[in-house]
Amino acid sequence: MKKVGIVMGSDSDLPIIKKATDMLTTLGIPFEVHVYSAHRTPEQARDFSVNARKNGFGVIIAAAGMAAHLAGAVAANTTLPVIGIPCKGPVFDGMDALLATVQMPTGIPVATVAVNGGANAALLAAQILAVEDKELAQKLDEKRACDADAVLSKDAEIMTRL
Repeated sequence: MKKVGIVMGSDSDLPIIKKATDMLTTLGIPFEVHVYSAHRTPEQARDFSVNARKNGFGVIIAAAGMAAHLAGAVAANTTLPVIGIPCKGPVFDGMDALLATVQMPTGIPVATVAVNGGANAALLAAQILAVEDKELAQKLDEKRACDADAVLSKDAEIMTRL
């Protein structure tokens, strides 16, 4: 199975990345996590991106706040799918990161999940990998069914209380 590469612009993004790594672990997907900044360590971010396919990655998740250039910088250096997680910052509550992440120029796409959407980034990465992995696709189907059962269980509980 291909690995998921995860890069975050700062270790302050770790709580969001933890949601992604927890989901990947639950699904049995191997991953690797790094802190690379599009601005402070551009060479390392570029090297990781350029060599990602050769190093066994199938998808890259990039999390960053504020200017949030990391996902775009990664996508500029690989043709692997890149999923951006815009992270809340101290000034604009994540809106700046969201806009920066979704405003990619034609030819350099970045899929974008919700602000602080670590779990969904992992699930999207899993869905991408599951295109060629029937076992992983089955795990995703089972997770969806389990999630649906949990909602219906809460519905039944509410119905009895009201």
